[in-house]
Amino acid sequence: MMPFEKCPLCGGELVTKDVEKLLRGGVNTASVHVRVDVCLRCGERYYPVETIRRFEQIVSQLERQEVDNFQPMGRSFRVA
Repeated sequence: MMPFEKCPLCGGELVTKDVEKLLRGGVNTASVHVRVDVCLRCGERYYPVETIRRFEQIVSQLERQEVDNFQPMGRSFRVA
């Protein structure tokens, strides 16, 4: 995966990890697990272009409330 040898921001070592990304679209939120390069020093994540396109598609579906093929995970609440 690693398009960079070191983190472009801080020069730290990059490792490939499985991470969770929360995406919001309208009033809906989705949790997506993806494999990305992460800097061990600053924590910056480097997502492949295909993954970013997938995120954009999911956000669009969330905004249009086209969530029939998504697995429900419970309920969310806002506390003021």
